[in-house]
Amino acid sequence: MPMEMQRRKEQDRSIGRFEMRRRLPDPVLDGIVSDICGYRETAPGHVRNVEYASLTVPLVISFAEPFAIGLGKAPGDNDRFASFAAGLFAGPVMIESFGAACCVQVNFTPLGARRFFRLPMSELTDSMVVLDDVLGAEGMALREQLGNASDWTARFDLAEAFVAARLANAVETPLEIAWAYDRIITSDGRTRIASIAERLGWSRKHLAEKFMDATGIGPKTLSRIVRFNRALGLSREPTADWADIAADCGYADQAHLVREFRVLAGETPTALIGR
Repeated sequence: MPMEMQRRKEQDRSIGRFEMRRRLPDPVLDGIVSDICGYRETAPGHVRNVEYASLTVPLVISFAEPFAIGLGKAPGDNDRFASFAAGLFAGPVMIESFGAACCVQVNFTPLGARRFFRLPMSELTDSMVVLDDVLGAEGMALREQLGNASDWTARFDLAEAFVAARLANAVETPLEIAWAYDRIITSDGRTRIASIAERLGWSRKHLAEKFMDATGIGPKTLSRIVRFNRALGLSREPTADWADIAADCGYADQAHLVREFRVLAGETPTALIGR
């Protein structure tokens, strides 16, 4: 199978009360979009999910019932969201639905989201912003098109085309920020922020301001989320040892790792893995 056909292959996952379809984006969207998902609930019931701190900026376009979403807490009666964009949040996100949800979700990288939404990502940090506030009439028209589409493949094609068209005239990420972001990601969050600022000839304050615009969080918080996700991945290995994981991921000690898990996942490593 040619590489492009492999990348474009859609994955279908149906488990009892819901179906989920996932597509890797067109190669032209590499570094902008990580994937596109379709989700539909097929039976009544209460679905509860917890998402841990990540570097995904989702655009959710719904054509059915809204989700209940709480940042770092269980959602309340007023925490209902249908179509929205969500910025980065350094903590757990609790999501509930009630058996009638159906949506397309486009998952952006932080730098990709900055180009796509064309606004400082600090305006989305720690919040969900409704569709018409971030994309205006264009977003509402896309929602109608997606709702009227015949199947998931057609919906994914529409979503990809919309993203690509909006990026056509988008401002490129400043080279300094792209370099600094890459240094943090490729070092698994272990590069010293002071050394990045020094290499760029910037103050740490100036670097933090630039990162807030580009990603919605400062470079230190970005590094924490990167380290946490690496530790989370290592913890799934059959022979995982928390002391070794803490040392490998750059934590001062195992207690430091536990504190970070409490903040970024909402629970201890042992509780998380056990659940």
